[in-house]
Amino acid sequence: MQIVIGSDHRGFRLKEELKKHLSTKKITVIDVGAPHYNKDDDYTLYAEKVAVFVSKTPNTHGILICGSGVGVDVAANKFDGIRASIGFTPEQVKAGRVHDDMNVLVLAADFLSEVKAKLLVDSFLLNRFDNMDRHKRRLLDIEHIEENN
Repeated sequence: MQIVIGSDHRGFRLKEELKKHLSTKKITVIDVGAPHYNKDDDYTLYAEKVAVFVSKTPNTHGILICGSGVGVDVAANKFDGIRASIGFTPEQVKAGRVHDDMNVLVLAADFLSEVKAKLLVDSFLLNRFDNMDRHKRRLLDIEHIEENN
């Protein structure tokens, strides 16, 4: 698996810690920024970079981090093929992966400890889409929505 990760200034410290955590696993990590802390950067830039990368690169998933999680979540979901969601608990992240084939995990840096964030990332990495017919049908419905908007 390959993970592309991005954050704005409010998520920068957590992004750097999660990169260390991911380096202990057999995962390729691509950091699309922010390359350094910049209190004036905008989350939209990193949401776009992660979303484009994930939507165009097979077997790639993303992690986006901002203060509330909401900004990067909203921005990333504007891209066709992106199924981003804010993670709150490992069980919720598992459900997002298994039932909805969530391909971008969004983290709210202002509301998560580093330990909790690592648990959410681990759940994201561990779980896979279950390919059940009803879940595949719903993903097709989402594709049709994307085509028509």
